[in-house]
Amino acid sequence: MIETPDLLLENRLLKEELQQVKEQSQSKISHLQFQLDELKRLIFGAKSERYISNIHPSQLSLLDVAAQENEASSTSIIEKHERKQSDKKDKHPVRSPFAAHIPRENILIYPEGYDASTTEKPIGEEVTEVLEEIPGKFFVKRYVRLKFAVKDGGIVIGNLPSRPIEKGLFGELLLTRILVDKYVDHIPLHRQQQRFLREGLITASSTIGDVPRQVCKLFTLLHDESIKQVLQSSYLQVDETPHPVLDSKVKGKTHRGYLWVYRSVEQRLVLFDYREGRGGAGPQELLKNYTGFIQSDGYPVYDAFENRQGITLTGCMAHARRYFEKALGNDEVRAEYFITHAQQLYAVEKQIRDEQLTAENILALRLDKSLPVLNQMEAWLKVQIIQTTPTSPIGKAIAYSLARWKKLSAYVYDPILEIDNNLVENAIRPTVIGRKNYMFAGSHDGASRSAMIYSFFGSCKMNNINPQEWLADVLLKINDTKQSQLHTLLPNFWKKS
Repeated sequence: MIETPDLLLENRLLKEELQQVKEQSQSKISHLQFQLDELKRLIFGAKSERYISNIHPSQLSLLDVAAQENEASSTSIIEKHERKQSDKKDKHPVRSPFAAHIPRENILIYPEGYDASTTEKPIGEEVTEVLEEIPGKFFVKRYVRLKFAVKDGGIVIGNLPSRPIEKGLFGELLLTRILVDKYVDHIPLHRQQQRFLREGLITASSTIGDVPRQVCKLFTLLHDESIKQVLQSSYLQVDETPHPVLDSKVKGKTHRGYLWVYRSVEQRLVLFDYREGRGGAGPQELLKNYTGFIQSDGYPVYDAFENRQGITLTGCMAHARRYFEKALGNDEVRAEYFITHAQQLYAVEKQIRDEQLTAENILALRLDKSLPVLNQMEAWLKVQIIQTTPTSPIGKAIAYSLARWKKLSAYVYDPILEIDNNLVENAIRPTVIGRKNYMFAGSHDGASRSAMIYSFFGSCKMNNINPQEWLADVLLKINDTKQSQLHTLLPNFWKKS
């Protein structure tokens, strides 16, 4: 068969079309393989973000010889360590003693046949301690106010002590237990009611369910004081997390609300602010008069603050590093390069914490050790962005970091700043566990009350305070505290009575 020019052209076009389809298919297969690897990593991978290099140092020279030399100068050789074989004849390990503040009940055990009249006094004793618990028992406080007749014919009676909730059925200890059980230990209110029933107390679910509303109403002014102090801080770490809310308008469905979280490093307070959506209206309203540093991940809503006078945006190195961790299956060499350099930055931060350096020394150490690494990483990113496919995982990781490099590097120049936003993420974790148990808030008002209580308990955690002790004490004091002194009840100022 003789091939005519038209046939030759048709064959050439067909080959080009087949080649194009082949390339598209290979690209799609590669993308699907990456998604599969990422899914496996999420399901089976370790939760820790630590990364151990599998790349031989010589491969890094393909990207940056200078970086390789810098890493080689800090490499240390770890000698082989041989684990000592356990000795089966070793004695039973010594247990740590129980805390001294726990009450002790002495049970005296005498030798068999002991007779005080014929036996000498004890020459010593051997003590064995066993931890026990008596399940919580309900009891009723009866305030009995005695009446007295006076000579002029009048009657006097003692005044009822101040109570957290007037005419309420529950005392401060039980109110505290209900709220701590729900918002710290994540026990839904309906399960708590079952505990009441086991103790023979028939209490309406609405009575227990109304406790958060009653306490939040009592704490409204204290919450306002907390917001005021948070916004006076010059450095806020911010993040947001979903908070499902039962939607009364649509049967059987929940509304996806959000808790916006603001962590004040200086004031040692955390603020949860419930909003019905994830748009910028919430932070724009709350932070309308704020000035200072705002540290966040790459969520675009926060970019609106970039041009506002008095505000400086800083980034989160942990988020940037996660993009490269996800790209390990796509381009291990490039991803490894960024991760190993990020490890050097975190090593400096660990030294700062371990040595508890002053602000002056923090600044000097970061400028000496961290800034050169950051400059090297930035130069590398500028080269790699034109050598990688923008839609690939490694391309997205590079573009994410390079676009935010000024924000990611800002922490070096001010000792008050953190390298990442992990501390505010830690504050969010209790809410994630909570919603797995009680699933959703019953209303938008209920979600706002949850945000208030999470704020107080999160602040207790920041200040290493037992939330149960704090809440029980504040419930007793709040009605008798002047508004000008309300700040003394906040966890960052509170003192145990």
